[in-house]
Amino acid sequence: MFDILLYLFESYFDIGSYPDHDKLSVKLSAAGFEEDDINQALTWLSGLQQLTRTEYPEVINHSGIRLYTDFEEQRISQEGLRFLAFWEHNKVITPIEREMIIDRVLALGRKGLPLDKLKLIVLMVLWSQHEDLDPMLIEDLLTPVDASQAH
Repeated sequence: MFDILLYLFESYFDIGSYPDHDKLSVKLSAAGFEEDDINQALTWLSGLQQLTRTEYPEVINHSGIRLYTDFEEQRISQEGLRFLAFWEHNKVITPIEREMIIDRVLALGRKGLPLDKLKLIVLMVLWSQHEDLDPMLIEDLLTPVDASQAH
């Protein structure tokens, strides 16, 4: 599924330009992606398209430290949690964007999501919000994670 998300980002940089789900499914299939992965990615993307900043109370942007539940800590690696905290602390993402990212991580239903996959989710969430993404930010999110790199 993550290969499909990366493919979509690279192929349809303008979020509004990719085709509807039926046409996109055909294109992804023609590109060689598995049917199960296509269905999972399209379901995940539908959830992403439904996320808006207005669904979250503005007070989140003015609250204190985010404490994660045990369930959330099982889903996101410790390295991923540190990454989110670092980016939020440095105002690369807002607390509402953090919550949107967590929503999309939890939608996967996977445990211990590694940092490289989390970074792709961050990219997709920011992209879906029509953010004017800095090329350096995109490069950081798409650069493979090196075990010696720490945030």
